[in-house]
Amino acid sequence: TMRAVADRAGVSIGNAYYYFASKEHLVQAFYDQIQVAHAAAVEPALAKSTAFADRLRAVLEAWVDVAEPFHAFAGKFFKVAAEPTSPLSPFSDESKGARETSIGLFRSVVDGSDVKAPAAVRAELPELLWLLQMGVVLYWVHDSSDGQARTRRLVRQVVPLVDQLVRLSRLPGMRGVVGDVTDLVRSLRH
Repeated sequence: TMRAVADRAGVSIGNAYYYFASKEHLVQAFYDQIQVAHAAAVEPALAKSTAFADRLRAVLEAWVDVAEPFHAFAGKFFKVAAEPTSPLSPFSDESKGARETSIGLFRSVVDGSDVKAPAAVRAELPELLWLLQMGVVLYWVHDSSDGQARTRRLVRQVVPLVDQLVRLSRLPGMRGVVGDVTDLVRSLRH
């Protein structure tokens, strides 16, 4: 409850409501804070390399690092965020700012990288990478290994596969499949 949050923070409930209209607004502020911390954590790695795989791995690993202190109660967040009508869902209108910030980070991964992909793939890739991160987040929530070692291994193993798939998208024989995938992604937005 907001009362419990205010008590824990050592402020009056009125003060808590002055800054956050509801628990959902408080959690949205937490999402925004995580995005800022994630971007700051990954900045040196993005400045250091243009290799697409290196940049993608750095962003996904940095998210696990930044989120690690919150793993103990991630399941509680996920339980609420998984509800499609919840304002805390990563797909909700209320989460649009945090979602767009995260997609923007993946746009930086792509734009600053050496990856060569068809224009349609490059245009959709930031959002597809964000969806990949959502899958990593789901796995991370359920990962009970020390320091979420299995999630870290997942990132190390999935990044080369994504890198290869993106590079394969340039092959002439892949044009039909690439067109189908990009059309699918576009159609799901509306």
